[in-house]
Amino acid sequence: MITEIDTSIDATIKRIRAALRKRSGKPWSVRRGQGTAYSWLTIESPPSRQVDGYNTPAELAELATLLGLETVHHQGESIPAGRDYRIEYIDRAEGRAPSRIGQPYWD
Repeated sequence: MITEIDTSIDATIKRIRAALRKRSGKPWSVRRGQGTAYSWLTIESPPSRQVDGYNTPAELAELATLLGLETVHHQGESIPAGRDYRIEYIDRAEGRAPSRIGQPYWD
């Protein structure tokens, strides 16, 4: 059964950040996009752990493992706008199988 959770952008960012930190023991950058991607989120290593402004392969592999994914894009994991995507990634960050899977809403 899916319980109602706050899937606002700010609440989702806080929840994913807290879950990844709890599970990995270190902070992760979870931020909203800019411009037309304002409602999208990106998860990556914070600048202090990047090398020359880039996520390292080890960081990306760890993030993929934490999210239950095979790989993560070299610029981090992008989460499209939408309630189902936010629920999916909250579940992933908290170490659960996703209770919902976001479906593309664009062509």
